[in-house]
Amino acid sequence: MREEVPSAETEVAGILRWANQDGLAVIPRGGGTKQDWSNPPTRNDVQLSTARLNRILEHAWADLTVTVESGCTIAALQTAVAEHGQRLAIDALWPEQATVGGVVSSNDSGTLRLAYGSLRDLIIGITLVLADGTIARSGGKVVKNVAGYDLPKLATGAFGTLGVITQATFRLHPLPRNTCTLTVAAANPDTAQALLLEIQSAKLALAALQLRFAANTEPSIDVLLEGTEEGIAAQQATLGTLAPFTDGSTEVWQARQEIAGRPMVSKFSVLPSHIVRSIAAIERLRVPQWRAAVQATGIGWLSTETPAESLRAELERDGGSLAVLRGPRADTWGEPGDALPLMRTLKRQFDPKGTLNPGRFVGGI
Repeated sequence: MREEVPSAETEVAGILRWANQDGLAVIPRGGGTKQDWSNPPTRNDVQLSTARLNRILEHAWADLTVTVESGCTIAALQTAVAEHGQRLAIDALWPEQATVGGVVSSNDSGTLRLAYGSLRDLIIGITLVLADGTIARSGGKVVKNVAGYDLPKLATGAFGTLGVITQATFRLHPLPRNTCTLTVAAANPDTAQALLLEIQSAKLALAALQLRFAANTEPSIDVLLEGTEEGIAAQQATLGTLAPFTDGSTEVWQARQEIAGRPMVSKFSVLPSHIVRSIAAIERLRVPQWRAAVQATGIGWLSTETPAESLRAELERDGGSLAVLRGPRADTWGEPGDALPLMRTLKRQFDPKGTLNPGRFVGGI
């Protein structure tokens, strides 16, 4: 396998043009934190590293936007924008190593999506180098710019199968003045589900809300509050009428990362009202030492000691999904549904020769 480490967008274009003409498969790589997620590529001829594409190109702090190259780490980006009291409102996995391009390609936004939306809501512009070397730009540098084809949302979560991301523009948010983490234990999953629905019905302005489950352990609910001291105190008082919340450690927000770092990891999605059903299905598998962290939006992370693919059918019957990101599996993604023909059409339009990450995405795309 040949490794290429370009330092400019035009160099990326030249590498892809050459590889595409010669029928070689190209595997884009950022920090490598999620390189083993999803199906392995069916061919791997050229590895294209974005390590040298690591500059912050423009921080328009007055407009709350930033444009950054794809090889910049999330930690470096957050440090730079924090100088103006701002942040990219995501809690990405392994921010010291994970790059902007890798995080966008895997659509990794974390628990803060409850308040700030997913990565697709935060990205407003992107530059992609297509398989034939074409440099495509979409979106803009202002939050209200919505003209043209929405390439940023299309590239988000595509696992590098449509193009190599070289730049991205994000909307930013102010850093919170104060934060407060609260935690409460529940007697059982049913109690946790009921309390979750009560919290959501209370119409609080929560920054994050997660449930933690583990084999033979009481479930816990964690709440993150942000804002002024008075606002946090008022919300804390409301939460106190629902359950005996206590001050929690900020380490609870590392639960997703701890799970994602294990040898066998799955990501599932269910309706928020069906979280307990998914936990019951996991328990029926009789897997020892399993752990799960589930966001209030119904997106969960699961670590098991044996493959969890057998859980997929139960979740899909309930309208959910399961992706086995790491560990032995026949297929990462499961049943793609009615969207697969459209996804294949897009792949043919963007990458007709299957040059980029072949076979890694849904349906062998």
